[in-house]
Amino acid sequence: MNNSYQEEQFPVLPIEEWEDTMNTFHLFLQVIGKIRLKLFPKRNHWWHVTLYISTRGITTGPIPYEDMSFEMEFDLIEHVLIIRTSTDQNRNIELKGLSVSQFYKKVFSELSDIGISTKIVAVPYDTPFSTEPFETDDKHSSYNEKYVNRYWRILVQMNSIFETYRGTFTGKCSPSQFFWHHKDLSLIFYSGRSVELWEGANPVDTEAYSHELIAFGFWPGDENVREPAFYASVYPEPEGLTDEPLSPEKAFWSPDGGGMALLMYNDARSTPDPKQAIVEFMESVYQAGAKKANWDKKAFQLPV
Repeated sequence: MNNSYQEEQFPVLPIEEWEDTMNTFHLFLQVIGKIRLKLFPKRNHWWHVTLYISTRGITTGPIPYEDMSFEMEFDLIEHVLIIRTSTDQNRNIELKGLSVSQFYKKVFSELSDIGISTKIVAVPYDTPFSTEPFETDDKHSSYNEKYVNRYWRILVQMNSIFETYRGTFTGKCSPSQFFWHHKDLSLIFYSGRSVELWEGANPVDTEAYSHELIAFGFWPGDENVREPAFYASVYPEPEGLTDEPLSPEKAFWSPDGGGMALLMYNDARSTPDPKQAIVEFMESVYQAGAKKANWDKKAFQLPV
């Protein structure tokens, strides 16, 4: 695999060069994600709130509404939010130059114009960098098309990896889905066994962690982790998990615990075959977690 391929498919994404844009786009995602949360029928493990990677960006997929359905898609090639309905109504909102406040107001204005009425809890969720209500947030307005597009291109690669890898597992498995609250793309395997949660678990965690799982994901970094990373976690963390080996060589178990393993993005993209390195990482965590948590690996293995 040559360097030009790596640059195209796994571009550099230094958080310091697009953090303001990343935070603005994160809040844009939360506005749209909260609309899906409000209107989409409930699913287990909060699967009804997630977004999905599309051939042009990030989408809600079809959302049922009265006697029609509608979809909202961030086109990250043209950098517009597209709202489409099954009744052949279309609206476009240019992303560059908008503050969060302007974006929020435009989205709800366009929805109202095509006959969709809804209300959301219009404040950021779990975002340490901002608690300002969407309607009054004029601070976050940075939008660098180049870096948003790079982020999406990485998500495209990860989505393809996840869609392929999930085919090797015959147990209960999530879709390849984008969680807008932490802006990470995730894939989750389940053993089928329920677990008792920790004392004081909130309703979100109670639903998300009701069953044993091994999760895989990619996220671009944040105020604490200052570079993009691939992660994998085993919940609940079985005894002896972190004694198990990981692959490739630069993957490691997080010193913070929680059954979390990490492979930093730049370490993966610097290998001769980044995709293979990512799959090796995922497989090594799956083998470690399934072994230590006594999953029936044979039952979950796709017949040859």
